[in-house]
Amino acid sequence: MDPEKDKPESLDNAIPENNDEGDEAKAEKADEVAETKTTDEDTPAEIKKDEGAETDIPAESEAIEEGGDEDPAPPPSALNIDKLSQEVDNYLSTLSALKSDGDESSIPLDVPNFVKQFSLMVEARIADYDSGQTAVKWSSLSAEDSASFLEAITRLSSLSTALLAFSAHPNFARSINRIGAVLERAISYVEEEFKDLLDDYRFQDPNPNTATNEDENAKPEEEENAPPPEENAPPPKEDNHFPGYEDEVLSNLIRLSKMMIAIGYETECCEAYTVARRNALEESIHKLGFEKHSIDDVQKMQWENLEREIASWISIFKQCPTLLASERNLAREVFPASTSDRVLCGLAQGLSATVLNFAVAVALTKCASEKLFKFLDTYEALRDVLPTLDGLFPEQEESWLQELRAEGGFIKTRLGEATVSIFSELESSIRTDAGKTPVPGGAIHPLTRYIMNYLNYACEYKESIEHIFKEHHRNDGAESSGSGSPFQGQVTKMMELLDENMEAKSKLYKDHALGAIFLMNNGRYVLQKVRGSNEISSLTGDAWCRKKSTDLRQYHKVYQRETWGKLLSYLHPDGLTSHGKVVKPVLKERFKNFNAMFDEIRRTQTTWVVCDDQLQSELRVSISNMVVPAYRSFLGRYGQVFTPGRQTEKYVKFQGEEIENSIEELFDGKK
Repeated sequence: MDPEKDKPESLDNAIPENNDEGDEAKAEKADEVAETKTTDEDTPAEIKKDEGAETDIPAESEAIEEGGDEDPAPPPSALNIDKLSQEVDNYLSTLSALKSDGDESSIPLDVPNFVKQFSLMVEARIADYDSGQTAVKWSSLSAEDSASFLEAITRLSSLSTALLAFSAHPNFARSINRIGAVLERAISYVEEEFKDLLDDYRFQDPNPNTATNEDENAKPEEEENAPPPEENAPPPKEDNHFPGYEDEVLSNLIRLSKMMIAIGYETECCEAYTVARRNALEESIHKLGFEKHSIDDVQKMQWENLEREIASWISIFKQCPTLLASERNLAREVFPASTSDRVLCGLAQGLSATVLNFAVAVALTKCASEKLFKFLDTYEALRDVLPTLDGLFPEQEESWLQELRAEGGFIKTRLGEATVSIFSELESSIRTDAGKTPVPGGAIHPLTRYIMNYLNYACEYKESIEHIFKEHHRNDGAESSGSGSPFQGQVTKMMELLDENMEAKSKLYKDHALGAIFLMNNGRYVLQKVRGSNEISSLTGDAWCRKKSTDLRQYHKVYQRETWGKLLSYLHPDGLTSHGKVVKPVLKERFKNFNAMFDEIRRTQTTWVVCDDQLQSELRVSISNMVVPAYRSFLGRYGQVFTPGRQTEKYVKFQGEEIENSIEELFDGKK
């Protein structure tokens, strides 16, 4: 049945009936006078228009004789309702046959009295159900009462449609108006009850596993103390009707929607449903933690607050497919397939407009390095969720799907461009960082820590960033040449710039040995970060790691030469003997210089810093292996030259064990 075609026409006036109808017509007039005392039934009722039909029927006008004020006939009792309904059905069949034959001479002059009685019966039931404070809710009706009421409304609608086919005949006008008025009141009641049923739902978290500790602590005591389920007990019944309608409520929604659609009120039914479920969806995402923010609000928000809002948005956006899948299931229960798809798209448009508007606002915020990771989280959420949403809707809704894809694509493009811009700004910050204050103790420079930790974290999004760079990166020739991806070139360039920057900063140290320690610290930190991340190491490659290891060994050699090479020169035997004898003054000077220099090394280099324990241990071992054996050998060979006692104590200040112990205290950063 086409709902729009079955919709009754709107009547602005009634056709005056023939006044020469005999005794039967006079009796009808008497009833009419009585009815005007309590109702406005002679006023034409506004009834919905059928497509393409605009029939104006003049108002019914009859001369009413004084004294004709007898009471209207009472509604039929329950005992004759079935009989009355059968008579109406027979009459409908008769009218249908007459309409098909097209023989106007066979059209009855009068509308049978049982038609009026039937409309009065329906009107009386509506009055019982819809009477102010004593109104009867649909959910309180028995199954028998609700079924008979829906049948009566459907039958009344059929009467209205059938009589309108003969609206050109004046003797049908009054019945058309009366039935139309009753039908409008009936539909008004049904529509309100439909809305009330739609509001009778309970909120259900689509992802109950994310319950908070507060929720868990709020469990009732009896639930906590409940016995465990039996081993062979059946699993709990799955709730197929999220968003939270009881089976009885769902059954009533289905029955009311079917009736409204069948008699031509599909638009009103769908509008009521869409408004109710849209409000329910907004309430659901609000309870899940989503707050509406305008684009201006987001632009003005402090980043710390916006970070929390983005995290909440991502969690909720990932649940949108579950929410809309449930709405699809519900709509398909309540409506026919074509109608349910249209309703679902209306709901999805409302939800996406609410949720995606926030993502648009985020994408329009000013770029900053600290925003990259939330931008990427948002990008990946859109990448993962939008195709799932796309699959929820039929192909015939292609226009709306294109709108959804376009908006999602716009947001992803903005976020992608922001990502590339942030990396470009980072590269520039490395190049222009020209601080002139050396880091105390040759420790790891803050820029090294920041860049490497940033890259390490960024590479957790390697797949997304590589896709973004392929789409949005413009190769200006600044990146290192090679066959790698644009993102690989970006990372390699940043690492090269960082190396150059640290080399320049190492020259800020007046002590070349400390500059070498600084380069070792920073180089070792970079190498460890690369080796500790499969993502970064896949971008830099093994050749880069080997080169970096070679650089570290070179820094180590520079340190040893600048510090310990000079010290060991005092332990060299050249110049200590003349004619086979030790030149004692020269030996004394050698020991004095060694002692003074070792004291200075110990004093200064215990304040230096080697952050990596393994590197610190390697340095100490290499120093000990180089210095301690040489000193012991020198001491054993020349220490006996001095006279035991005060002379020995004056020039032989250290024993081998003391040298070794002192070396173990180097690079602790002690002041």
